[in-house]
Amino acid sequence: MSGKGGVGKTTVAVNLAYGLSEKHFQVGLLDIDIHGPNVPKMLNIKKNRVQTRENLILPYFVKDNFKVMSMAFLLENDHDAVIWRGPAKHGIIKQFVEEVEWGELDYLIVDLPPGTGDEPLSIAQIISSVTGSVIVSTPQEVALLDAMKAVTFSQKLNIPVLGVIENMSGSIFGKGGAEKAAAKLAVPFLGAIDMSEKIVHACDKGTPFLMDKSLEQSASFEKIIEKIIKEDGKK
Repeated sequence: MSGKGGVGKTTVAVNLAYGLSEKHFQVGLLDIDIHGPNVPKMLNIKKNRVQTRENLILPYFVKDNFKVMSMAFLLENDHDAVIWRGPAKHGIIKQFVEEVEWGELDYLIVDLPPGTGDEPLSIAQIISSVTGSVIVSTPQEVALLDAMKAVTFSQKLNIPVLGVIENMSGSIFGKGGAEKAAAKLAVPFLGAIDMSEKIVHACDKGTPFLMDKSLEQSASFEKIIEKIIKEDGKK
């Protein structure tokens, strides 16, 4: 999660879920950015019709141990706007958590929209034992101000903060800001992902950038995943 949009939460969520699946964990990726669901685009999932079985919604299988559910699967086309208030959003999130045939999962990664409003609050209420939050920010000060609100949101709801990731590091936004902010708030700093045109192209193409092992950023993100697994084990 993050307090600000455009910092790369979906990129992190998709690659985190993919990376965990590559380590042979059973992984679910839940996209609850109700108004701007982008997970299917970043995984090159073509139009997926929601199907049901025995009153359960069937997720999309990226592979045997990697399942996805997204609001995008309920839209007629990619340009449809979802114009919903809080109660309707809470209802669909509850369905996605409780009525999707997730099976036995090691990890359910939830891609949240910006802010600390309806969607993250619904997740905190519906899933009583959230393992922890991963906060994503760019090094830019205005992004950090908003991202740190996600830290305090987590703390007020007794959700452990697994750590902060600095995305788009070394770009025009600078470098190192997220690490300093994490230290100030006494939460773990998980690492930085340097800005790369190849990452942008991978996202647009619909392939996790982790698939390209030649990328320096892939190695950096693998270390971030290991830290998340370690922090999760402490909780």
